[in-house]
Amino acid sequence: MSIGGIEALGGAGFTPYVAPQVGATGAPAQVNGSTNVGGSFSDMVLDGIDRLEGVQDKADGLAVRAASGDLDNIHDYTIAASEAQVATQLTVALRNKAVEAFTEIMRMQV
Repeated sequence: MSIGGIEALGGAGFTPYVAPQVGATGAPAQVNGSTNVGGSFSDMVLDGIDRLEGVQDKADGLAVRAASGDLDNIHDYTIAASEAQVATQLTVALRNKAVEAFTEIMRMQV
């Protein structure tokens, strides 16, 4: 299943979560070339933050090279900076939704 606009995030270092599928043998089917889909939520969050940091580090490195004149193709920096910006915006949006959900849960009466 593909959602318009989401598949482009793979280029930004993010792999969209896909629910695990069970094959005919009962073993988990491969998703994105990996069978390890059942990691904990905290592992997924930390992995996402690590990937975001990697994308930002790449953009920062290319910015330094562009400023010093060592970068032959300036579009490499432009693409990396755009990827870092979109990845940061996505991370902030997810954080805001998580805080909003937590706040809503805390308002529930038992």
